[in-house]
Amino acid sequence: MTGSCTHFVTLATMGPGRDLVVVANRLPVEETTDEHGNTEWSRAPGGLVTALAPIMQKGNGVWVGWAGKHGRDLEPFTADGIDMHPVALSKHDLKRYYEGFSNATIWPLYHDVIVDPEYHRDWWTSYVEVNTRFAEATAKAAPEGALVWVQDYQLQLVPRLLRQLRNDLRIGYFHHIPFPPVELFGQLPWRNEVVSGLLGADLIGFQRTGDEANFLRAVRRFSEHTTRGPIVTMKRRSRPDRTVRAKAFPISIDSSGFAELAATPEVEQRALEIRAELGSPDVLILGVDRLDYTKGIRHRIKAYGELLGEGKLRAPGTTFVQIASPSREHVEQYATLRRQVEVMVGRINGDHSALGRPAIHYLHHSYPAEEMAAMFRAADVMLVTALRDGMNLVAKEYVAARADLDGALVLSEFTGAADELTPALLVNPHDIEGLKRTILAAIDMPRSERRRRMRAMRRKVMHNDVDRWAERFLDSLARSEVAR
Repeated sequence: MTGSCTHFVTLATMGPGRDLVVVANRLPVEETTDEHGNTEWSRAPGGLVTALAPIMQKGNGVWVGWAGKHGRDLEPFTADGIDMHPVALSKHDLKRYYEGFSNATIWPLYHDVIVDPEYHRDWWTSYVEVNTRFAEATAKAAPEGALVWVQDYQLQLVPRLLRQLRNDLRIGYFHHIPFPPVELFGQLPWRNEVVSGLLGADLIGFQRTGDEANFLRAVRRFSEHTTRGPIVTMKRRSRPDRTVRAKAFPISIDSSGFAELAATPEVEQRALEIRAELGSPDVLILGVDRLDYTKGIRHRIKAYGELLGEGKLRAPGTTFVQIASPSREHVEQYATLRRQVEVMVGRINGDHSALGRPAIHYLHHSYPAEEMAAMFRAADVMLVTALRDGMNLVAKEYVAARADLDGALVLSEFTGAADELTPALLVNPHDIEGLKRTILAAIDMPRSERRRRMRAMRRKVMHNDVDRWAERFLDSLARSEVAR
C-alpha cells in the first residue's frame, strides 16, 4: 500500500507485548477450490483488512471470525500471514443471530427505523449465545496484554463478555453504522444489555460526532454511569473507577491505491468504452449501492423519472446507470425492495427509452474494482442519496478516482461522508423537488466549479485514508489505561 502508510502505527509504537487481535463477524479470507479440488484461503476484498494486514503480519496478528460456511467447525490456521481463529456458526445461528437480530432488529433500528424493526426473544437469545462464543474464542486466542479491536453491530456484547474473561487486554470497539438517537434506541427491549456490552471496551469508536453524542445520551439514560465530555466513568466498590472513552473516528478507503488503479491506462480506456457502449450520452449519471432500503435508490430513481417526465432531462442524451449489488436476499424486506426498484425502472424505461437505448440501465450484480473505477471515471454525476448511512465509502471512491478533477458528487446530508465532503452538492433525499434541482445543478455546473469542488474533496480523501483511520484508533487504544 502506498500513500500515508509511512504514518501507520506499528507494533513497536503500540508498546511491548501489544499484539493485535481483530474480532469481526467474518474472517478476512475466502475459501476457494481450484480445478484439481485443492482448497486454499485468499484475502477477501475490503478496506479493513487492507489497512490492518500489514500491522498484523509484523507481529502475532490474530483475527477471530466466521469462515463463511455454516456447520463447519474449523481448527485455527494461518493465511496471509495472519493467525485465523474461526468461530463456528450453524444454519440456526445465521437465521436468528445474523439475519434476525443483527439485520432485522439492529440494522433498521439504527438506521432511523426506515423499516420497522422486529423484536423476537429467541433472536436475542441467539445473539447472546453467538456473542459469547466470539468472546470465548477471543479470550482463548489473544496473547497476554494484546490490543483487541472488536468490529461492528453484530458483536456489541463482546467487549463486556471478553473483559469478564480476560482483564489483561485493552479492548476497543468500532461501530461502523449509525448509532440512533436515544428516543429510537429506547425501543430496544435489551437496550440496557447493549449499553453494558459496549461499555466493556476501553475505547468506543463511531463514524460521526453525532453518533458519539447519541451513545453518551444512551449511557446516561439506560445505565447508572456518569459522563463528562466523551468519558464514561464506571464506579466500582472494591477497585478504582474505570473509564471508557467514546470518540468519532471517521473511516475511509485505500485512497492512494484506488486513485492509482483509476489512473491506469486500462481503466481510462475502459471508461471511454463504457460511454461508447452506452451510446455516448451527453450526460452519464451513476448510482452504486448495495440493494438496501437505507441507500435511497427509490428516491433517486423517482427524481430522475420525474425530470424525464417534465422534459427537464431527455433520454437517451442523458443516461442513468444504477448498479445495485445483491444484499441479504433471504430477508423479505430486501426481496420486496428489489421488486419495487425493478417495477420503477421498467415503468420509466417504458415511458422514456429509445429503441436499444434505455433511459435507466439497472444492473443487479457486483463488479470488480477495476470495472468500478472505470465507471467512476466515466460518470459525469455521481448520486449518493442514502437515507441514513454510517459513512458511505462509495462517495470517497468516486472522489479518489477523479484525478482529472472532473465530475460532480450529489451527496446525502444523512451520510457520514457529508461531514468531510462538504464541497459536494449536499441534499436531503426525502425532498424529491430539492433532489431534482440538485441533479440539474450538478449537470449544469461549470467545469471550473467542478474542478474547484473536486480538488477540495480529493485533498480531504487522500489525506484521511483508511491507514490514518486505523492509526488514530489504535494509537488511542494503546494509550488507554488497562481496565482491570
